[in-house]
Amino acid sequence: MLGIDVSKETLACTLLDPQTHKPLWSRTYPNTATGVMRLLRHTPPASPWALEPTGRYSLLAATTAQAAGRSVLLAQPKPARHFLRSIQSRAKTDRLDSHGIGLFALCRPLPPYPLKSPVVEQLDQLLRARKSLAAALASFALQATEMPHAAPALAPVMAALETQKKALDQQIRQLTTSHAAFAITKELEKVPGIGPVTAATLAARLVAHDFGHSDAFVAYCGLDVGVRQSGKKQGQSGLTKQGDGELRRLLYLAAQANLRRKDRPFKAHYERERAKGLTSTAALCAVARKLARLAWSLHKHGTAYDPARVYQQNQLSLP
Repeated sequence: MLGIDVSKETLACTLLDPQTHKPLWSRTYPNTATGVMRLLRHTPPASPWALEPTGRYSLLAATTAQAAGRSVLLAQPKPARHFLRSIQSRAKTDRLDSHGIGLFALCRPLPPYPLKSPVVEQLDQLLRARKSLAAALASFALQATEMPHAAPALAPVMAALETQKKALDQQIRQLTTSHAAFAITKELEKVPGIGPVTAATLAARLVAHDFGHSDAFVAYCGLDVGVRQSGKKQGQSGLTKQGDGELRRLLYLAAQANLRRKDRPFKAHYERERAKGLTSTAALCAVARKLARLAWSLHKHGTAYDPARVYQQNQLSLP
């Protein structure tokens, strides 16, 4: 097993014996095409590679290894981080992290490292850029309110950012309408509360990952409820929040927008959750969970959005 700690410039690698879990060697390679090819030559073909997702920094190693027929595994950041903390009490270095990632991969089954298609990567980058522009706009708007004397100086900056945001919206719209892979976007936008950005984000995630069940997609969004049990004490610990934070945020906002609409098919579900004693936030999370399941169903089965069916389902009593 090869554990890899990825940084911008280097790949800290440790090859572990799968039987004894002892390191066979530890080396550092440049995070370049030449460096990855050297790593391929020095690693047994049957040894899987385990690495954390670090955006574009880990992309070169993952794509090159998969193209060479190597097994590349995804070390999920949060569980891997907790594992590394449990075995590294006195020091933290790139070499030790690569050793820990290799041990982590040997101790538990890891999923394959997911690689996005070029069109999904393009959509993701446009969505991330739009999020950054929206955050900058909100920040400048707040400053303009708090500093009225500086508002005239901020106005041109805000206008330019707004223009760029609209241009990105147009690019996102063009991309989702011109590629058959994102055909689900049109149906998602029919759901009350789901706007173009949320629909595009949902489409990108659903297309990039093969979720076999709606529960898997809910867990990916971090909208699943954790359970804690100790002795006679049993209870729920709230949302796990272990998935895609941005998608979880957008679904929560979509749930809020859904309940503000006149045609709000999830109102009955929200009111039932409130009647159970849940706070408004928890009830909104339940609606967000419903929206996630609906999005998965529309994508998985290729069906059209039917508000009458959704409304009828939400009128039924929950078990």
